[in-house]
Amino acid sequence: MTVRTRALEGLAAGAVGTTALNAVTYLDMAVRGRAASEAPQEAVETLADRAGVSVPGDHDERDNRIAGLGPLLGLGTGLAVGLGIGVLTAAVKAPAGRAGACIVALGISDPREWEPADWAADIVPHLAYGAATAAVLLTLRRARR
Repeated sequence: MTVRTRALEGLAAGAVGTTALNAVTYLDMAVRGRAASEAPQEAVETLADRAGVSVPGDHDERDNRIAGLGPLLGLGTGLAVGLGIGVLTAAVKAPAGRAGACIVALGISDPREWEPADWAADIVPHLAYGAATAAVLLTLRRARR
């Protein structure tokens, strides 16, 4: 099996996993009436600051750009993790680390301060991501045999 094939399988699995994560998140927001997390936008601002770049535009334009870049950052992360899992699981026989650790490392969120509802809002969608990503990878690899 080529690295390219494994990478494409991982990318596809990451796309399905990201869709599952988003669906579970939006369902939770609809059911509980909770607001969207501000973590993606905070990640964009933190990464821009650390890179020494600014998001252009007046106040509203800048806020709107950040509101768009936050979810794009999440999509990119989901795809990248799937890609990494697709390539690494062949060699390492273990899943890649959770990308959410970046939010903690950037100082955007501290899980030690979370309430049980916060944990549920974060863990359940990420479990959906992991389950969907793994299911796609397993299905693709079984189909190949």
